Amino acid sequence: MTAPRVAETKPCVALFDLDGTLTWRDTLLPFLFGYALRSPSRMLRLWRLPGAVVGYFSSRCDRGLLKSRLIRAVMGGEPRSKIDAWSEAFVGTLKSRGAFRPAALAMLEAHRAAGHHLVLLSASPDLYVPRIGELLGFERTLCTELQWHSSPSDDRLDGALRTPNRRGEEKSRCLAWLRTQYTDMPVVAYGNSGSDLPHLRQADRALLVNARADTRRSAAASGIPVGSWT
Repeated sequence: MTAPRVAETKPCVALFDLDGTLTWRDTLLPFLFGYALRSPSRMLRLWRLPGAVVGYFSSRCDRGLLKSRLIRAVMGGEPRSKIDAWSEAFVGTLKSRGAFRPAALAMLEAHRAAGHHLVLLSASPDLYVPRIGELLGFERTLCTELQWHSSPSDDRLDGALRTPNRRGEEKSRCLAWLRTQYTDMPVVAYGNSGSDLPHLRQADRALLVNARADTRRSAAASGIPVGSWT
């Protein structure tokens, strides 16, 4: 694959979404189900998942609440040490399992070679996203943060959201905050879904990749270029 060229030659912030942009698919559900498979006693708690989905539709489709309920159903009350061990194992195999899109990694490396600031922005949780940021060499990672119960022996996961779910307009607020950290630098943003359009519109330059036809039409109507990373 020929390495892509980036349009920005002066210092800028390259802002990447994770699921569906850098990766081929969602990362949260494989993370949760992989944990459940490693802990057979946790499989017995999966009966709670249909209730979490019903709760999603009865709570005006609150994705943050659904995410919290799914995580609590699988991992609620588990010690940080055990979750961290699974996070390390899960993230450690992503590259060998081909979880990342080669074209996305090539674009990431092109920005790195140009000396740009690399930021990962994801709605997925801090149970594992910061490790992905470290794996791929991001300078900063912003993602949905969860609450823990502190204990003298080991923190245990509560699973409630400590920050807003970093999706949709919340990503726009994250972008606005990043501008205070990287003053006078243009932001180049990459995303793949309709929920990414708000912050892509706020970026100085943006690209929508791997999106559905209706999302591509919405992006085109906003003047956002579209493409496909494989």
